[in-house]
Amino acid sequence: MIFLYIAIGVILLMLIGSFCGYFVAYYSPSKRKVQALAHFDSEKQKEARNHIKELISYVNEISYEDVYIKSYDGASLYGRYYHTKDGAPLQILCHGYRGSGIRDFCGGLMLALKSGFNVILIDERSHGKSDGNTITFGIKERYDVREWIRYASSRFGDTCPIILTGISMGGATVLMASDLDLPSNVVGIIADCPYSSPKEIIMHFCKSFKMPAKLVYPFAYLGALIYGRFNVHKSSAYQSVQNTNIPILLIHGESDTLVPCDMSRRLYEACKSEKKQLHTFKDAEHGMSYIVDNEKYESAYNEFIALCLNKE
Repeated sequence: MIFLYIAIGVILLMLIGSFCGYFVAYYSPSKRKVQALAHFDSEKQKEARNHIKELISYVNEISYEDVYIKSYDGASLYGRYYHTKDGAPLQILCHGYRGSGIRDFCGGLMLALKSGFNVILIDERSHGKSDGNTITFGIKERYDVREWIRYASSRFGDTCPIILTGISMGGATVLMASDLDLPSNVVGIIADCPYSSPKEIIMHFCKSFKMPAKLVYPFAYLGALIYGRFNVHKSSAYQSVQNTNIPILLIHGESDTLVPCDMSRRLYEACKSEKKQLHTFKDAEHGMSYIVDNEKYESAYNEFIALCLNKE
């Protein structure tokens, strides 16, 4: 009988631990879906805070069209469509973990519009106005990106050049989408400070918060399986870039402690695309490369866009 009690105790411990892992890492209640300037708290980032506020205020004044589509599993997904001109190439922008498009792309949206792109700025599932309460670190979000591509190809034609652009989790997501059966009009992918895999970034977070990663991670893994109904090992950016020929631009701040720059270096080395580029930015923290060195960022961006659109 004592062994039965022990077994029940172990099972209860696993269930409680995995629920805690799910709640902390993946659960996204409605009140947390929309954030503005959260995470801009380091001393270096505080220096740029006013600039970021100005950019956010500016992009909030740009007119856009509300767009809704259905995900592959029936969720309602929301995006903002910004029109530059008929027949222009399109960028689909994917924000970061617990972030928002307006915050994460306050500079990137302006850059895309200035470069002559039409833009769809999406709310990823479980963020903003999109359905869902479970963030899956790119596992399900990559299929949502594919649905946005299908929507765009249907609306603008299957010859409209599309570039996928993501930051942080959004960067990992567009890379994870790269080895799906994407149409040929997806001509490039830009990933700013992406992580190499869900497992590696979760392990890194655990270590950052002084938690025993090898002990905690199994509960995060089980939490995703039991309560989130997804497998964090199902895909990774590291796996996907080994199976794609789509041109890829990787951008990363060398002072990024949230997602280490070495993750992008590893992605670059693993990437099998013949047209791949990596640009790192000295002193730039997470997602701050555009703010820290605008000139270098735009130069790398414009060079890659010209490559993708055959304008070299």
